[in-house]
Amino acid sequence: MVRPPLGGFCAPGFAGVRTAFARNFTAHGDLGAAVTVLRDGVPVVDLWGGHADAARTRRWERDTLVNVYSTSKGMTALCAHLLVDRGELDLDAPVAQYWPEFARGGKAALPVRWLLSHRAGLIAPRAPLPLPAAYDHDRVCAALAATEPWWEPGTAQGYHAVTFGYLVAEVVRRITGRTAGAFLRTEIAGPLGARVLLGTPPAEHPHCADMVGQLDARLLAARHPGFPCPPLPSLAAHPLAAAALSLLSVPTGDVNSPAYRAAEIPAGNVHASAHGLATVYAALGGGTLVSPGTLAAMRRPQGRPGEPDLAMGPLAPPGTEVRWGLGYHLNTLGRAGPNPRAFGHGGAGGSYAFTDPENGLAYAYVMNRYGGGTTGDDPRHTGLVAAVYEAVGAQR
Repeated sequence: MVRPPLGGFCAPGFAGVRTAFARNFTAHGDLGAAVTVLRDGVPVVDLWGGHADAARTRRWERDTLVNVYSTSKGMTALCAHLLVDRGELDLDAPVAQYWPEFARGGKAALPVRWLLSHRAGLIAPRAPLPLPAAYDHDRVCAALAATEPWWEPGTAQGYHAVTFGYLVAEVVRRITGRTAGAFLRTEIAGPLGARVLLGTPPAEHPHCADMVGQLDARLLAARHPGFPCPPLPSLAAHPLAAAALSLLSVPTGDVNSPAYRAAEIPAGNVHASAHGLATVYAALGGGTLVSPGTLAAMRRPQGRPGEPDLAMGPLAPPGTEVRWGLGYHLNTLGRAGPNPRAFGHGGAGGSYAFTDPENGLAYAYVMNRYGGGTTGDDPRHTGLVAAVYEAVGAQR
């Protein structure tokens, strides 16, 4: 077996993470990947390896960028929380207070909080949008502003796989006059020196890894026979109707194309390095981005214990409990380690990033071979996390 080139370092006591990372290539099919762990803001793991393309002509480097799918949502949500922390955004105010056109379709009283907690009932426009509409922020937002919710807002949760980003980013834009990508760059990633980009400029495209395999209707049909495609008249039309509407109604096209990389699709096309994501989460958990009160609110459960997720639930492994904070996965199943108060977000394909403030940890794993899903059940990620906490436990 040819072992891929690996680079980076592990601090004393964290050699088990290197072993788990190498195993991902030899046993779990990784092509190119990186993992970074910061403890109290200091890197203790910073590893990368493999290749950035299917032909294995480009090595994965420390600064390689890759599409992280829904791991992007944690970055877009953070833009909103900075505005909350500054007193510019009230999560309990109606969205229409900031975005007047949003009041149509019976949404005049819908609060911002429900956008962040996947409770708005806006998993899709009522009519599917064609490509290249996904690259046209104004067009998608106009469609969502005109849409009547698919369920009574606030009464249920359902993963807004693509629309989450447009909804939250438009509130950010209405308040600041800047897109979420510009706000992320100037207020968060830039000051931290983090390689985290929403709307990746052409000059950075040579540093982007190609995704091998991508989320699309064919993959969903292969994994879930009978998976429907929009349009669908109602959530009752098919057991997977909510999932189909959430995932496919705003198609995003080829994720390796220049158009996709340059666009701002705030729920799903942040391009980042593992070190960049971990740097942002370390600053968040370490209290340098938001106040303690805002940090506590971000990871407070927004739904009822055991409440099903209308969109993600039918696709998740049996026994999975999907619980949302304000834009983040709550650590209900230990996929972000043993601390139930750790929180972050995963992405289709297998990437995952989180912060564990009580243990002073920030973690990010990114990769370019499409594997597990947003719920964080990919063995590549779970093996790495287990090794991280084994090291932490041994040092106590």
